[in-house]
Amino acid sequence: MAAPMETLRGEQRTVFGVYEDGEEEDSLPTVLLSVVVQRGHLGLCFYDSTDSSVNYMRDTPDSGELHLLTKVIQEVSPHVIVTSAKQERCMVHFLQQLGSNSDYKPEVVTYPYVDFGLEVGKQRLLSAHLPALPDSISERDKMSYLSSCISFDSLLMLRALGALLKCLDRRRVGVELEDSSVGVPILQFRAYTLKSVVYIDQDTYSVLQIFKSELHPSVYKLHSGEKEGLSLYGILNRCRCKFGSKLLRQWFLRPTQDLAVLFRRQDVIRFFSSPRNSDILGTLQSSLRNIKNIPTLLRRMSLSHTKVTDWKNLYKMVQSAVCVRDTVRHLPQSIQLFHDINDVFSDDLHYIASLINRVVDFESSLSENRFTIKPNVDPAIDEKKRRMMGLSDFLTDVARRELEHLDPRIPSCCVIYIPLIGFLLSVPRLPSMEEKEDFEIDGLDFMFLSEDRLHYRSQRTKELDDLLGDLHCDIRDMETAVMTQLQNTILKRSASLYKVLDLIAELDCLMAMSTASQEYGYTSPKLSNNRKIIVTQGRHPLLELCSPVFVPNSFQSQELQGRVKIITGPNSSGKSIYLKQVGLIVFMALIGSDVPAKEAEIGVVDGIFTRMQSRESVSLGLSTFMIDLNQMAQALNSSTGNSLVLIDEFGKGTNTVDGLSLLAASVSHWLRKPPTDVPHILLATNFHSLLQLGLLPSSALLSLLTLETALDGDELVFLYQLKEGICQSSYAANIASLAGLPTSLVQRGVEVSELYRTGRPIKRIDRASSDEQANRCSSVVEKFLSLDLEDQNLDLQLFMKDELLPSAGEVLNRRQPGNEESHSEA
Repeated sequence: MAAPMETLRGEQRTVFGVYEDGEEEDSLPTVLLSVVVQRGHLGLCFYDSTDSSVNYMRDTPDSGELHLLTKVIQEVSPHVIVTSAKQERCMVHFLQQLGSNSDYKPEVVTYPYVDFGLEVGKQRLLSAHLPALPDSISERDKMSYLSSCISFDSLLMLRALGALLKCLDRRRVGVELEDSSVGVPILQFRAYTLKSVVYIDQDTYSVLQIFKSELHPSVYKLHSGEKEGLSLYGILNRCRCKFGSKLLRQWFLRPTQDLAVLFRRQDVIRFFSSPRNSDILGTLQSSLRNIKNIPTLLRRMSLSHTKVTDWKNLYKMVQSAVCVRDTVRHLPQSIQLFHDINDVFSDDLHYIASLINRVVDFESSLSENRFTIKPNVDPAIDEKKRRMMGLSDFLTDVARRELEHLDPRIPSCCVIYIPLIGFLLSVPRLPSMEEKEDFEIDGLDFMFLSEDRLHYRSQRTKELDDLLGDLHCDIRDMETAVMTQLQNTILKRSASLYKVLDLIAELDCLMAMSTASQEYGYTSPKLSNNRKIIVTQGRHPLLELCSPVFVPNSFQSQELQGRVKIITGPNSSGKSIYLKQVGLIVFMALIGSDVPAKEAEIGVVDGIFTRMQSRESVSLGLSTFMIDLNQMAQALNSSTGNSLVLIDEFGKGTNTVDGLSLLAASVSHWLRKPPTDVPHILLATNFHSLLQLGLLPSSALLSLLTLETALDGDELVFLYQLKEGICQSSYAANIASLAGLPTSLVQRGVEVSELYRTGRPIKRIDRASSDEQANRCSSVVEKFLSLDLEDQNLDLQLFMKDELLPSAGEVLNRRQPGNEESHSEA
């Protein structure tokens, strides 16, 4: 029995198994969880009253059974679940299952769908009680602060947050005894991830190019969707069925710290990456092409909406699954996935395949576009079909007898069968038959006119109806009954099909990654529980595909040494590529994939944070530098001693001194922490003063690196090789020349830079120096004293024109007689 819903101040409350009235409870719940599920994506946040914190999870894809939400509830154990009254089918089913659980029964609160609006959520967030902020803060500044605390890119989460804030205010959580003007306090915002899931935000996915959507190049598909561009997901996705591609995307979106899961994946990839197993790989991949949408097909079956093509697809899929099982049986059962496939792919699959093959006549079904069965399945149906097959000759004989009794003017006739109407006598329309009265024939009952043929019911056709009955309808009804029995038999074994789908999708993903590993020369990384990251001769998995020559570089970050690496070097020397390379290699290891390196050892990593890509947000009204600060704040506040932090050119978006100061303060903040709390940090910068002025504290955790370059005359050559040390020059002039700036401009830039660096005065080139001006004045005075003033019209005019003020000569010319217009102007 469903629990009742009772309305209280606009909210509906359900406590599964317990009937409550509208009174507030004496002991308030400690955790309130708000959830929004839409189109396969999950958005949620929860309030923990023990520390007055709002914990949010970025929008994440979830399965139809909401496995991710189940894990969240298991970890968080909320006392109250807030959700929308308008829900998708999967969420309704989830809540029903939750209510049937006798061990855990949270209270479910439903609000109208309007309370989960995006703008409503933003306004409630702006109105929330945040004690950390002054009361006089403007709405714009408050939004800037909130953008550094919470992800505004996760729209479902923001909608869930709006409803959560409403629930907090309604229930007065923690402030029941306070004045009504006192709001529920929110002391902090925290990003939440499942314990085994690695935290990666949307900016990191974007800057590392893990996914990259592009418009389809075909003009016929411009408005129908997008395709995957050059991305890590694009080069690793060699899946043969769409369920494998979907699962692989979920792995990318939820990299894991669970070593058991990663070892399970590595075992399979290592097996298929071996050249001696390439034939087995090809056999299995060819079998996976026939795996179709099992959930949709079974749902149609449960509604009796099964199409002919569905039966064909189901048969091919089950046959392919049996082929996979038979192949995997001969593979090492010490590999867990192979053991699971052999164990789960039960004899039900073979039974379903043989049953469909024995019952369904695919050729006849496709030609008639309906479900038909093979002979020897049902004797009654076979008998009726035999009667139908012999009916043609019999009806021809009946028509010949009928023609003998018709008007001699009628040249021919035939007996036809029409379902639901019966047997009819069909004769051609004579020219004399113009009006309906002309259609009457003695002994026949006129039925209808169709395509210049008249259809009648005679005594013989009535006898045929009684004798033969409605054969077509009978056969269809009987075959439909057989189809229903077949559907019920398959649906009883549907659990086996769902298990098959999960394991085949996993097998497809791992074979896809092993194929990429063989093609690109990846190696299997060593995964451990320590805090080390060691990569030997690592490569960028995307850039090496686009560049004819790629220089590999290593990376080492020990538990107590070299955890903070500052990389200097000229622009275009490869600093950003190196940062992304390390991030991608670590990410690939965390999804179980092989990595582009000679060797690699990846320890525990719980999050990857980046401050690399500058973007703008019109919706939030934040500047580029403000968003850079938000990214840096996320790394400073949320990273742990097991995180990887990648920072590229932080501080360049503002005044040089201010940017340098913020960068130095951020790095110093990390260096002064206990070594166990310092994340793996890779920082690329052109602020050489950070090191030259000694702005950082000395520490064994600090390591200084640079990328090698060489000068060939005036030409700068990039060697892209990482080494220890500091870059002494940014080589801006050389890079400017490579970019095609004019030589004179570059030379002037070098001159000004040298004067500024040495502290000497910088002379302007757009006007003369003071010495030059003094010499020129002396020359003008001497020439003026030597003038013959008696001949004013000549010498004075030339002097004014050439020496003192060239424009004055024009004025004198305008004052000459004959130029009245100029004279009047003067």
